[in-house]
Parts: sequence; C-alpha cells; structure tokens
Amino acid sequence: MAAFRTVVRTRWIRTFPVALAPRRLASSFKAADLSVERNPKSAAKPDPSTLVFGKQFSDHMLTVEWNADGGWEAPQIKPFQNLSLHPASSALHYSIELFEGMKAFRGVDNHVRLFRPMLNMERMHRSAKRSCLPTFDKVELLECIKKLVELEQEWVPYSEDASLYIRPTFIGTEPSLGVTRAGRALLFVIVGPVGPYFATGSFNPVSLLADPSFVRAWKGGVGAYKMGGNYGPTIAVQSEAVQRGCQQVLWLYGDTEEITEVGTMNLFIYWTDENGEKELVTPPLDGIILPGVTRQSLLDLARNWNEFKVTERKMGMKELLSALDAGRILEVFGAGTACVVCPVGSLLYKGQTYNIPTMQNGPDLAKRFYKELTDIQYGRKASEWAPVVA
Repeated sequence: MAAFRTVVRTRWIRTFPVALAPRRLASSFKAADLSVERNPKSAAKPDPSTLVFGKQFSDHMLTVEWNADGGWEAPQIKPFQNLSLHPASSALHYSIELFEGMKAFRGVDNHVRLFRPMLNMERMHRSAKRSCLPTFDKVELLECIKKLVELEQEWVPYSEDASLYIRPTFIGTEPSLGVTRAGRALLFVIVGPVGPYFATGSFNPVSLLADPSFVRAWKGGVGAYKMGGNYGPTIAVQSEAVQRGCQQVLWLYGDTEEITEVGTMNLFIYWTDENGEKELVTPPLDGIILPGVTRQSLLDLARNWNEFKVTERKMGMKELLSALDAGRILEVFGAGTACVVCPVGSLLYKGQTYNIPTMQNGPDLAKRFYKELTDIQYGRKASEWAPVVA
C-alpha cells in the first residue's frame, strides 16, 4: 500500500506543471519584431506653405494589436489605410480610447528630430493604465515610432514653419456592448505634415471666453489624461466662444473660478506679484490639468534661467482681474505641442471684455520661450531634448 501511494504521488508531481502551468503572455511588443510592408504608391508631398493642421497624412502607418488571450502581436508598418472595426467595438460606444500628440522637425542641418518623445510615451502609458487598456514598454513603442518617422522622413516638411505631426492612438476594439475592460485593443500611429495650428498664424494673439458655466475637467475625473473624451465635449463650447466673438475658451473650475487651461493648451501668466517681484505662474498638476510636454519644457527653461520666480499654483479669476486692474499683468499665453506658444490678447468674462497687455509688452517672455524651443526643435541649438532620428 505504501509503494502504491508513492507511485501515484510521483506521477502527480511530474504531470501537474505541464498540464496546468499558465501560459505566459508578452508584457509588450518588441521593436525588433517590427515588419514593414511598403506602400507601392507614394502620394505627392504638399507645398509646406499650403499646409493646414491635421488634414494630410503620409504613406504608411504603424499598428500593433493586442488581445487578452494571446497578448501583444508583432508591430507592423503598413500602407496607410482605413481601419476595419466591429460595430460594437468599445471605443465607439464607451470612449475606451486615448491618444498622444508629438512632432518631428527637419533641422537646418537637414536631420530629422523628435522633441522630448519619452515624455509623450510616459503620458501615454499613464493614460493606458487609467483607460484599463494593456500597458506596453515605452522604449519599445518609441523605437517603433522612430522607425516609422525614418521611413516617412520625406514627409517631414523642408520648412522651419512646418513639421510632421505624430498621432499615436490606442483604442479598445472589444466586440461587446458590455461596460467592461476591453479584451481586444489596437495601438496605431499615423503621421502627417502640418503648418501653424491657428489660421491666424503662429504668433498672433487669441481672444478668450471665460464662462464659469462650462467645465472641462473636475477633481477625481480624467482631465490629467490625454483621452478623446476630454476633447469632444469642448467643441460645443468652442463654437459658443466663436459666436461671442472669441477664438478660444479659458476653462474655469469650482466656486473660486480657478483658471485651468486655455483651449487645448496649458496656461501661463507672467506678472509682477504683490511684492513687486516678477513671477511666472501656471496652474498645478492637481488632477484636472494635462501635464503638457511644452508646459514642462517652459518650466524647465525658466527655472534654469533663474531670472524670475517660477510657481505652480492655483489662481482664481478674482485674483487675475485684480492684478490686471492694478497693471501687474505683463503677459498671458498658452503652450502646447500644436502651437508651441500662443499669446493671449483679450478676455471676455461676464459680458465685459478685458484687454490683456501681452503684445504691448513685446511679448518679450513668450517670444523668448518660442525662440528657445524652436531653436532646439529645428536644430539651431544642440540639446538632448531633440534626438536625431533620420
């Protein structure tokens, strides 16, 4: 009897690990597995002077599929084409979707550069976790994007007034109407040449509508993540601003009417504080502010200059208007990947228009920021922020 028990126990030990061991899924795709299918037909490259934002796209795209059973598939670069989605795909019904915005620039030396791309990868990774989409290796994704940009380098405009916009996108493709974590997903990247974001040009002042009845994001929400659901609902408010004679929206929040963002940009205020010191102020990353790459770059530059105070703190409309009335506001401007730096010229609030003296003051600081960043982006100034990819 004892011998029989030993045989059974031995056989059980030998067979269990083989029969019941869980299948290990790849935690990320690998750039080394990237395959490339070239487009046999290359579209004509547009004249850089005729470019508008987001209307033209290159010959190729990057795609990587994922499913809960098999994990990540190998990344592919293929001819630019339409997507085929099940009508019940979760991105279409419940906005299980996120994206990034970054650029490639043709430098004065004809090399193509990205600008602080790992900040975009890190933000995309955070957005994926918040969206319950699968995570990935940030370095591997960036390497795939570099390969796409290298392949499409002739689409990077030969111009210092234009660039190649890069739109990494991640969507849930689960074919189910259940409100649940997506079991299927698609990560894809499309690119296209772009000119200035605003039709008025790259450095003309914009007018803002500040209406506290509209809210962009709120505490406990997803305002700090780059999800499509943060943008679609703002279109109606943007249209309202245009109807009232303004170009963009200054988003306010809460009982104190905190200043948060301007349009799709982060906001900066350069002023003289109550003690007579010059200070650059921007709202803090408290959960309702998107951590912009350009925002971080301006803060890093200003702190490195060490010429004035740099503060991340809350500011309400009452404080802003009081400082404006006292003549302490020097410049107000937005900052973002699409526009780099955009000066603000006026503000419509509760039926009254307030002139913002940004342009009257140079605007020295906004122009300095703009030149510093574009010098780096277009290779006029060497910087580790702008790695060469082609």
